[in-house]
Amino acid sequence: MKTFHNEAEPGQIGKVVLMPGDPLRAKYIAENYLTDVVCYNRVRGMNGYTGYYKGNKISVQGSGMGIPSMGIYAYELFHNYDVDAIIRIGTAGAIHRDVEVGDLILAMGCCTNSNFSSQYHLPGTFAPIADFELLETAVHSVRRSGTPFRVGNVYSSDVFYEDTAGEKGLWEKMGVLVQEMETLSLYCTAARAGKKALSMLTVGSSIHHGRALTNEEREQNLDAMICCALEVSVERSMTAEERSLAG
Repeated sequence: MKTFHNEAEPGQIGKVVLMPGDPLRAKYIAENYLTDVVCYNRVRGMNGYTGYYKGNKISVQGSGMGIPSMGIYAYELFHNYDVDAIIRIGTAGAIHRDVEVGDLILAMGCCTNSNFSSQYHLPGTFAPIADFELLETAVHSVRRSGTPFRVGNVYSSDVFYEDTAGEKGLWEKMGVLVQEMETLSLYCTAARAGKKALSMLTVGSSIHHGRALTNEEREQNLDAMICCALEVSVERSMTAEERSLAG
């Protein structure tokens, strides 16, 4: 059913949705990777598309910036459109000095400064994690592609411009790899809905030096991440029998 933020009709959205933060990146993916594409949403400029990749129905939609925005779109996709899995394909800034600009990060878990999970009224602190099946499939896919990657903890922040300079760097001593702004609400929302989620993040910059991806490098590295996410989506979309026949 339609919502305040999504005008898709029933059945227009696939069971697996790729979600970049930028709706223009969703448009780019639809135009360059999918066939037989239909645009199902333009509300608030948050473009959503469904098409086919290797014969599998896949959707891609922007999430916007920040934990609340991702929380809204993920909730509606899981609850109103019966989506099974969401794969975030975004960018992040390196916190850990061993993480290189251009690396691909698979977010196994998520730390945060957000109060998002307080809505669940739990008698403690919830630790959001990726779906293991998606994570395992992503690791195999990335290894086949030869893309440099790391698996670990990420820091999902409500703040981009921190008031206390260098504060985000304190997470490095706990082994946290990168900072970004959406994974927390995606993982919490998926857990509460009994659905699957994974964040794949391309490192665009680092707090330890001034280098950042150039526009050309950004396109190349994001394409590597997109291809891996699409392969994960295909495997997730296959039936158990199809997976067995494939290998």
